[in-house]
Amino acid sequence: MNRIDELKLNLRFLAPQGIALAFSGGVDSTFLLSVLKELHDEASFPLLALTMQTVFQPDNETEAAKRQTAELGVKSEVFSCDPLALPEIRSNPPDRCYWCKRKIFQTFLDVCRARRIAHLLDGTNADDSHVYRPGRRALKELGVLSPLASLGFTKQEIRELSAERGLPTASKPSMPCLATRFEYGAELTPERIGQAGRGEAFLRTLLPETADVRLRVQGKNARIEVSPASFELMLKNRAAIAETLHELGFEFVTLDLEGYRSGCYDKNLTTEV
Repeated sequence: MNRIDELKLNLRFLAPQGIALAFSGGVDSTFLLSVLKELHDEASFPLLALTMQTVFQPDNETEAAKRQTAELGVKSEVFSCDPLALPEIRSNPPDRCYWCKRKIFQTFLDVCRARRIAHLLDGTNADDSHVYRPGRRALKELGVLSPLASLGFTKQEIRELSAERGLPTASKPSMPCLATRFEYGAELTPERIGQAGRGEAFLRTLLPETADVRLRVQGKNARIEVSPASFELMLKNRAAIAETLHELGFEFVTLDLEGYRSGCYDKNLTTEV
């Protein structure tokens, strides 16, 4: 039995009662949705993709998610909420992701109940168990299922299988929410989040489509994280970068010599759920 068949076997037990997938349009959820669609074509069952638009996601990511569901031929619904209305999120504590995930997935569960869909899934993968992910605790408490993680699918494996399936997200860079650009304890506001998002979006225009980049906000300063291979490109465009980021309100602009590091603010935090 190959890995896709193993995943389908797992999903087939859930399908008759209906499945909704929390869908971001990223690598993991797009792969999982493509497998769900294949299963749906083999034996029809209630299938729905649910996307949440918040201040933490760029608008183009929501539009990309809508395109993906349309191309796959899966019914989808997009919702919106204001996570900053919760002090537990706005104050940006280390467990911010727990409160945000709980708010979003509770909304999705309410939708599932209204649609008489029994199972809510997400695209968490096996690698997520080795890094700080407080949102996983919320998923566990709410009964959300993570089949990719349960079956040991790693991010690299998902990328390889996505490429085999011709999915456009196979080489898409990870796009975690914009709240991760800020140090814990730094208050999150729409203005500051927008500043970080616009600055990072500009940096992406200078880099290859598959390159990782983060614009970390530290006080009034911007710290750019890219892979060392992209340093030369950043320095070549340093005048334009400095001008653009200054116009956005940053006082100092720096290039981090350690390079891109996923979850750099989480390095001293536990991975336990």
